[in-house]
Amino acid sequence: MKSESETQRLGDSETWKLGDSATSVTFKMRKEKITLLVALVFLPWVATSLRAQESKHVLFVGNSYTEVNNLPRMVGDVAASMGDVLTYGSHTPGGCTFQQHCSNESMQLIRQGGWDAVVLQEQSQYPSFPDSQVAAEVLPYARRLVDSIYAHGWCSEPMFYMTWGRRDGDSYNARFFPPLASYEGMDSLLCARYMQMGAANDASVCPVGRVWRYLRRNHPDLELYQSDGSHPSVAGTYAAACSFYTMLFGRNPVDISYRPDALTAAEAQTIRQAVGTVVYDSLSAWQRRRPALQVTEIDTPQYMGCAFAVESERCDTVRCSWGDGSDTLFVGGQHVSACHTYATPGSYTVTFTASRHCLDSVVVVTSFVDQEGIADLEPPTCGLHVHPNPAIDKVHVGEQAELVLYSLAGRLLRRCHADSLPLEGLASGGYLLTVDGEPVIIIKR
Repeated sequence: MKSESETQRLGDSETWKLGDSATSVTFKMRKEKITLLVALVFLPWVATSLRAQESKHVLFVGNSYTEVNNLPRMVGDVAASMGDVLTYGSHTPGGCTFQQHCSNESMQLIRQGGWDAVVLQEQSQYPSFPDSQVAAEVLPYARRLVDSIYAHGWCSEPMFYMTWGRRDGDSYNARFFPPLASYEGMDSLLCARYMQMGAANDASVCPVGRVWRYLRRNHPDLELYQSDGSHPSVAGTYAAACSFYTMLFGRNPVDISYRPDALTAAEAQTIRQAVGTVVYDSLSAWQRRRPALQVTEIDTPQYMGCAFAVESERCDTVRCSWGDGSDTLFVGGQHVSACHTYATPGSYTVTFTASRHCLDSVVVVTSFVDQEGIADLEPPTCGLHVHPNPAIDKVHVGEQAELVLYSLAGRLLRRCHADSLPLEGLASGGYLLTVDGEPVIIIKR
């Protein structure tokens, strides 16, 4: 199958769990029982009128679908009408594919870093092609672009630009792939493939194509296409601009006051309401997924401390802050046992934070240590337990094990079979220690 710009292509305890939201949950914990004290859910869109001005620096990588009607500038105009600021860069040569963007100016712009978000729009037909062609000609280059975004801006947000099916489908390529014969068929394939790219690459998806589909079904008199049945009209670009503003700033699009001169007030309002229904009302469905964190208490009677089983997904690190000035930092994406011994009885706030690409999920537990403990009582067994942590000259693991120390960049530093590992000569910072092949991060002061 081929695009228009080409000639020959075919182609007994309590558990606390957090998932895909910026949620902080506070619990009260005693040795005898667990009592739910309060659960607070903080949603960034609760009171948009009280928000301070936000600024975003965004790179748009795409082709004519982004260039027509100057989508980046229109997103900036929409943001300005809401009291926010968008500065942007763009590289949008006509018909350009992800593969071409991997070796042109787009990659140079990505490598400059400093972007709050990078928008990625593939050539308009490619993601709707058969699975084998998409697997060979789209997905590897989508990953390469996202990997470069994260490599040059750990907190940058990759955001795929879900485009739309052509007004009457892709009649030429329908001869080879019949699902493309209609708008509905082509549009459904585009939606599925962009969502696949978002999930596979830890990226957000701006569902412009879904907004267009909603408008086509509910407001068929609103013309979203230019005469070629492919490129966006001013109304189509406005739908995209409002969608991107909503994704980037998390604010309700119905409050947007900017509208292009080519649209009536009623048309602009119809588009904003559609964006509110499709995008804003389901923001978490389109945003990259936050880390998942589950914390389960391990019963420790008469033990001067606390212990938890910690499970995490989609995160790089899990930090346990024990409330007495000490922390333990684990590699994310695994099951670990987190234990801590306190010097004195008292009330301690224990905070678990799972982090990835500057996105956090947090569980907070208030622990009351109200007994002295038995002097010769062994602490509970904690997997990957190293002490002290942070360390100065040596860390201990309690028993003989294969110990391997790496830099956070993955460079092998030291290896030994022992019950402790010397740290002399290492710079202060974070290191990855594996104990019999299981990883834990240690911090040296």
